[in-house]
Amino acid sequence: MPTLETGICNNKAFTLLELVVIIFILSLVIAVSFPFFPLQEDGKLKSEAGHIASILRYLSDSAISTKDTYAVNINFKEKTLSYKGPEGERVEKIDNLTQVTTQSKGSVSDGEVTVLLRPAGTGENFSIRLTGSELSMEIVFNALSGRVKVLSNESI
Repeated sequence: MPTLETGICNNKAFTLLELVVIIFILSLVIAVSFPFFPLQEDGKLKSEAGHIASILRYLSDSAISTKDTYAVNINFKEKTLSYKGPEGERVEKIDNLTQVTTQSKGSVSDGEVTVLLRPAGTGENFSIRLTGSELSMEIVFNALSGRVKVLSNESI
């Protein structure tokens, strides 16, 4: 160690322990000071919308290929989407379910709604709305073409 003429150590560097303590304190301050970002919730909302869209595409394609009718039941109280496909009955949880709009029933946001996916596009058009804290998604099903679109809107 270099010493000065007076016998005092000239130590101008940090020790490893001091660096570890400073990094630990800074990481705690950063973790506490960062606000909660709704990015994770919006990501889950987009994931749910994509999953529902893929289920509807799958059932529509299956209805055309097997010439069967498939029912999709949407329950607002339990926030579930249940259907019976070629592989059997399935129930999917939808946390951000807000409303379903059909041609025959209009907008429904309470109780249960059942929509039918029929071969050759003989069913009705409908849409499913999912709403998060800052984002809302709408899954639109066109019965004639069997196409499914996922639309995104900013919530107010």
